[in-house]
Amino acid sequence: MKFCSNCANPVSLSVPPGDHLPRFMCANCGAIHYENPRIIAGCVIEFEGKILLCKRAIEPRRGFWTIPAGFMENGESVQQAAAREALEEALAHVRIGSMLAIVNVLRAHQVHIMFRATLTQPSFGIGPESLESQLYAEEEIPWPDIAFLSGEFALRRYLDDRAKGREQLHFRDIDWQDGKPVMTDGHSQ
Repeated sequence: MKFCSNCANPVSLSVPPGDHLPRFMCANCGAIHYENPRIIAGCVIEFEGKILLCKRAIEPRRGFWTIPAGFMENGESVQQAAAREALEEALAHVRIGSMLAIVNVLRAHQVHIMFRATLTQPSFGIGPESLESQLYAEEEIPWPDIAFLSGEFALRRYLDDRAKGREQLHFRDIDWQDGKPVMTDGHSQ
């Protein structure tokens, strides 16, 4: 951030009185501009025992497979955001079920919240952010071509829970050291 969104004057990075982290502050109007993590909402969609995946048509990770997920919008719940992303990316109408995973992607300043979901109609398609969409049996999932670690984590936890006949909530932190991901599993509930 270079300029204040309130008065357009330059901002500087410093620790405000009573705070413990540097924030962008405007010396002209006194505004403190906080940057907080962004929420990504998504879902693992099952239909007749198969999982719906989308091949990304956009960067990052264009051409790789993912579960439908994306940035939450103001004015919607996390569940609504997950359902909207399924519709936008795969033209899939879904019923959102229980929460599956919370993944903190620390370097990207994101929190990924994933749900279990089922198709409400036996149809899906290709949205503008996808090159294709397809239902996969567990043994057919293209694991080397999964776009994001958070999506892979959610998929693996989903399949493990399904095999064990349970629905747990799983946690993971993803950070990077020396350009490589470092993953820390939290507890499951």
